[in-house]
Amino acid sequence: MPVTNANPGKGLQLHSLIKSSGELALSLVEVDVPQPGPDEVVIRVEASPINPSDLGLLIGPADLSTAQAGGAAERPVITAQVPERFMRAVAARVDQSMPVGNEGAGVVIAAGHQAQHLLGKTVAALGGSMYAQYRLAKVAECLVLPEGVTPAQGASAFVNPLTALAMVETMRMEGHKALVHTAAASNLGQMLNKICLAEGVDLVNIVRRPEQAELLRGIGAKYVVDQSSPTFAADLVEAVAETGATLAFDAIGGGKLASQILTAMEQAANRNASAYSRYGSNTYKQVYIYGGLDTGPTELARSFGFAWGVGGFLLTPFLAKIGPERAQQLRQRVADEITTTFASHYTAEIGLAEALNLDTLRAYNRKATGEKYLINPTKG
Repeated sequence: MPVTNANPGKGLQLHSLIKSSGELALSLVEVDVPQPGPDEVVIRVEASPINPSDLGLLIGPADLSTAQAGGAAERPVITAQVPERFMRAVAARVDQSMPVGNEGAGVVIAAGHQAQHLLGKTVAALGGSMYAQYRLAKVAECLVLPEGVTPAQGASAFVNPLTALAMVETMRMEGHKALVHTAAASNLGQMLNKICLAEGVDLVNIVRRPEQAELLRGIGAKYVVDQSSPTFAADLVEAVAETGATLAFDAIGGGKLASQILTAMEQAANRNASAYSRYGSNTYKQVYIYGGLDTGPTELARSFGFAWGVGGFLLTPFLAKIGPERAQQLRQRVADEITTTFASHYTAEIGLAEALNLDTLRAYNRKATGEKYLINPTKG
């Protein structure tokens, strides 16, 4: 498509609305595209991934078993009921039509006078509202992709790559020497493996099926433990003992896995204990929950002493913590390695209207490992 430095005026954007009546409504909304300010650009969005973090805003706590399709083929509408017990949790967004899509990439088609150097460039951007045909963005929000890199290749340049890098940064900042990662065969998990292999960091990968274990071993992973194995608990202790891992990042969230990891770390630490302590080892063990593939309660069976912590982890506060200079260094590394270390693979490329097809919605809402969808708003 040609680059004209002309504002298109209007474009479609995918919105999520939870009504005070308890109904979720997903629709395509025609919105005005503002003229770019001096340090702003208009991006023609050509690729935006569907991440689990996007689904939290897109669908929220709605019960998709109640979902119904309506509207026209080019302007579909999906409605579903939000159980009453969850309405208080979403009170801050009730009756607000909210644009969706954390990150994406496309071509700059209009630019303010301080941003003319970006005109015609393929850029990635982070900041929301990316499930849209056009996106106004500040120059500082844009990451210029290397020559020849397509929007599809650069669409996932922020959330997964920077989170994987942040895990290794956190390990070093907090004085740990190795990592444990759950749901490890994901796109993010594969990136983390490549980072750790390149930097000589031992990584214990927890997966849920044998084929996922084989996938990771195929890209060089040394420590892989399978939750479906009858020897999972013992295998986990062995891997933790061999690596000395005392830090874990958990994408599951609910259930007993965080507790099992802490227990394995405690058992590994106690192998070298010179004396028994009723309070457990002095080895500090930390699990950060950064995802919610299991939305149930996090269950802790406290069999791991008192030197431990469980907390939440979000990318944005971490980037603020390390400061703009270090954050920019990480961003630049992602751009430099976007087709290698940080390459993403997609199950399907869909348009905005296809994203509101009920069967397609249910497919990407499964959040299944190895299934990742990419929205291309130029397809309509």
